[in-house]
Order: sequence, then structure tokens, then C-alpha cells
Amino acid sequence: MDLSHFKDGRPHMVDVTEKPATHRTATAEAFVELTEEALAALEGGGVGKGDPLAVAQLAGILAAKKTPDLIPLCHPLPLTGVEVRVELQREARRVRIEAVVRTKAETGVEMEALTACAVAALTVYDMLKAASKGLVISRVQLLE
Repeated sequence: MDLSHFKDGRPHMVDVTEKPATHRTATAEAFVELTEEALAALEGGGVGKGDPLAVAQLAGILAAKKTPDLIPLCHPLPLTGVEVRVELQREARRVRIEAVVRTKAETGVEMEALTACAVAALTVYDMLKAASKGLVISRVQLLE
């Protein structure tokens, strides 16, 4: 199997010059598993930095836009839409994050959707870590 980001054993950015620009969408998700203490802090407003879910949503949007600055061989793309949903799933004691990223470009936006979810999850962790160090980020994955 050939990896497209390697040429003669060395990393390089794939040339997409000859590819047509098409509408592309990617959807990803991630979860932050909460402890009882973190859930209580989240529900009780005991987080001094602000609303973790709202801040995580903004962090995810920003992360999608900054993906080529974080992933060395990612193409900078004109994103036409970024939706990040961050929801508390109380019964499961977790936060679910979903990102949908759209573009009309020569290559896909999977990395942007994954990066949005990962950074949003890290933001939830950062904002709740004072309540509990037992938080777990899990299942950062591409859905479509």
C-alpha cells in the first residue's frame, strides 16, 4: 500500500492541482466521559472559566479553521461551513461532540472535522479538570 504523503520515503504535501473542486462534507464525533464530580460541576455551574459546552463549541469551530496550522501536510482549504454541536448526555455521564465541515475544494475535510472534535473535547477536559482528573476523552472518529 502506498501512502500518498510520502514520496521516495520522504514526507510531502500531495499535489491536488489537477483534481476538480467538488462539494465535500465530513462528519466526526468525540466523547468526554465524565466523573460524578465533573458532572455535578457542569450541571451546577461550578466552573469558574465559563460554560464548558459553549466554549468547547467555539474552540471546535476555531480548530477546524486552523487545522492546516496544526497538521503539517494538511492543505489549507476554503471552509464553507463548520457546525460543532456539544451536548451533555446526562444518563451516559458524558459529553458528545459532533462536527460537520463543508467545502468546495480539491480535497476533503476529514482532518478538519476530526480536529474540531479533538480540540472541543480537550477544551471540555481543560474546563472540568479542576473538578476531577478522571475525565476520559474517547472515540474521536470519522462518521462520514
